[in-house]
Amino acid sequence: MTDEQINAAIAEACGWTDIFEHPEFGLMGVAPETHGCRTAIEDYTHDLNAMHEAEKVLKGYKQVATYVWHLGINAGDWSTGENMMTTHATARQRAEAFLRTLGKWEEV
Repeated sequence: MTDEQINAAIAEACGWTDIFEHPEFGLMGVAPETHGCRTAIEDYTHDLNAMHEAEKVLKGYKQVATYVWHLGINAGDWSTGENMMTTHATARQRAEAFLRTLGKWEEV
C-alpha cells in the first residue's frame, strides 16, 4: 500500500469521513466529533504522535495482542536475529501493523 492509501485507511478506522485527495493539499477529510470542517488527514506513516492516537482505536486484549504481534513481525529482521524492540518501530511499521490488526491491509 502507498503512504496515501495507508493514511486514508487509518483515518477511516479512526472515524474520519468524507476522505478525498485534494489536488493541492493532499488527503483531506472530516475528523470525528467536529462540525464538518474538512482538514488535512494526519500523516500516520511518518508521525509517531499520530500513530499513538490511532492506537487508541484498538479495543480489548485480542486486538492489542494482535497489534503487538504484527508490530513484532514488522519491526525487525527475524531471519538474521537482529530484530529491534517493538518500542523502536517506525510510524510506517506501526501503521502497517495497525491495518493488519484490523484486517484492512492490502498486499501490493
